[in-house]
Amino acid sequence: MTETLVAALEVESVSKSFGGRRVLSDFSMDIQPGEVHALVGHNGSGKSTFVKVMAGFHETGPEAKAAVSGQTLALGDPLEAQRLGLRFVFQDLGLFHGMSVVDNVALGSDYPRDVTGRIDWRKARSETKKLLQSLGYNIDVNSRVEKLSMVGRTGVALARALGTSTDETRVLVLDEPTAALPSRSVEDLFAMIRRLTSRGIGILYISHRLDEVLSISDRVTVLRDGKKIVTRNAADLTESSLIEHMIGSTLDESARASSERDQSVEPILIADDLHTKELRGVSFEVRAGEVLGFAGIEGSGRGEIAGALFGGIERTGTVTVDGQVVPPRRTDRSITAGMGLVPADRSRLGLVRGWSVQENLTLPLLRSSFRGWFLNKRSEKKECEIWIEQLDIKTNGAGDPIGSLSGGNQQKVMLARWLRAEPHVMILDEPTQGVDVGSIARIYSVVRDAAAAGTAFIVCSSDEDELVAVCDRVIILNRGRISQIVSGDDINVETIERASLQSLAMEGTS
Repeated sequence: MTETLVAALEVESVSKSFGGRRVLSDFSMDIQPGEVHALVGHNGSGKSTFVKVMAGFHETGPEAKAAVSGQTLALGDPLEAQRLGLRFVFQDLGLFHGMSVVDNVALGSDYPRDVTGRIDWRKARSETKKLLQSLGYNIDVNSRVEKLSMVGRTGVALARALGTSTDETRVLVLDEPTAALPSRSVEDLFAMIRRLTSRGIGILYISHRLDEVLSISDRVTVLRDGKKIVTRNAADLTESSLIEHMIGSTLDESARASSERDQSVEPILIADDLHTKELRGVSFEVRAGEVLGFAGIEGSGRGEIAGALFGGIERTGTVTVDGQVVPPRRTDRSITAGMGLVPADRSRLGLVRGWSVQENLTLPLLRSSFRGWFLNKRSEKKECEIWIEQLDIKTNGAGDPIGSLSGGNQQKVMLARWLRAEPHVMILDEPTQGVDVGSIARIYSVVRDAAAAGTAFIVCSSDEDELVAVCDRVIILNRGRISQIVSGDDINVETIERASLQSLAMEGTS
């Protein structure tokens, strides 16, 4: 008689809503000891929400049930999840770069102590080194994390999650573990995963990279719009059938569309052979009045397009605006050339928190408000009020602190700041992230009106609906390269998702 194994993790009837929107609906799954169970789905399918429920960041309704190795897990309690043996490595790794490897690993458990209660540094270093070696990593444990490669940092994050006593780990959750890894290091990670499963540890593997999913997984569960679509043995799936489950239709080669550019109009911005940490030789053009979008999953390079163009990050390759070369890391030269940028992180990179709406809006160009050597505050205020009215910015007045405005209205201040400078090229990085629905509609309207007046826009967004709403062309990036360009009637949510997934599937066969 075959003995029935107790599931390493079993969850039933997990639902979660935010602001009335259901992001998980009656979701159930299990992970067996020693199994790699992949969870896949397109952006917004509910994967991240499920992981955060398991980690205790989100609470659920009373109907949800969970157990770890047969012991009941109280969802919404992170300490309970840790005690029962759930371990997590999130995509951003969450490491303290200025601290040593030993210190980062100790944060996951604790420092060993001697008989006096003091930290036993020799033992701490020895245990950390032994743990890393057991995972297949040879790292100087005294090094600061900031000095390590992405491969090394991933190893430290894994070691911290598992702790020096891996016997306590029942399930390890890996959220996009290869997103920032070079392809040659992926098999090393897989070897580590196999070592863990040989000890009976269950792995929840979350990735957009379908070739990897089918290579490392025993079973695959598909989430779509917060609902479980199917659970299948990986051996019974192909990349095409998996994509069909993820998007609800078959993968049609005819969906691949070539862009149709008006060659009679000279490009206003030309990017040639851009290389950054994530970009691998990206070239493109954008013309006056065109809205060019960039799509792609995390790690595709989408998140570095804005910085590479405007000068916020190191890059090689050339960028020209109206024939004028814009050197890297020179945002001042970018502005002089006629570029504007609304960054994804407006609080940290865009706004001066202690300043007023007026002071933020009139940056970085104040010349129109100067009278000789003096700044004419009255003129500055008048111009600010014109933009407040034009973009329907909800504020009691130009003198209000910028922090008193909602996220959507802060974003409109950022847009007004650059539109008043009449840029040739406007770069929008996640332009409606954290913005209310009403402000989103107004921002889209502003973009369309400005494009109609001749401004070229580059929109980098993880929101496919956003790209559909405003773009004339969309470039899909994958692992730092352009995998596809869609335009015209092919710009729709399904096509963009399909193109992203198709590029991953085709990569595995190339």
